[in-house]
Amino acid sequence: MGTLKLVFGVAIFAALVFAGIKIIPPFFSNYELEDSIKTEALQATYSTRTEEDIRAAIIKQARNYDIVLTPQQVQVTRAGGFGTGVLNIEADYSVAIELPGYSTTIDFHPSSKNKGVF
Repeated sequence: MGTLKLVFGVAIFAALVFAGIKIIPPFFSNYELEDSIKTEALQATYSTRTEEDIRAAIIKQARNYDIVLTPQQVQVTRAGGFGTGVLNIEADYSVAIELPGYSTTIDFHPSSKNKGVF
């Protein structure tokens, strides 16, 4: 009976580790992308880069984290002048998670908003 409990316990532990290996990386990649978006919003608020340049930079950064974004998934809006206005960056994407006997899609919405100091 003790051996059966041990085998069952090890099987449950292995299943949890396997599920963690599949589920944790998309959340970590989203965290890294959100940090990159915040940094980009901070720097781009005080630069003369266009919305298209900022969008391209975010898409390039996302590729570094194995996230595939299209220009339609990244919204960049600027209100006011350079350094005095508000810059808002938003991205919406989904990641499919495939587990044995179960699959799901996780939606992510990283964003950042930065206001100029003047």
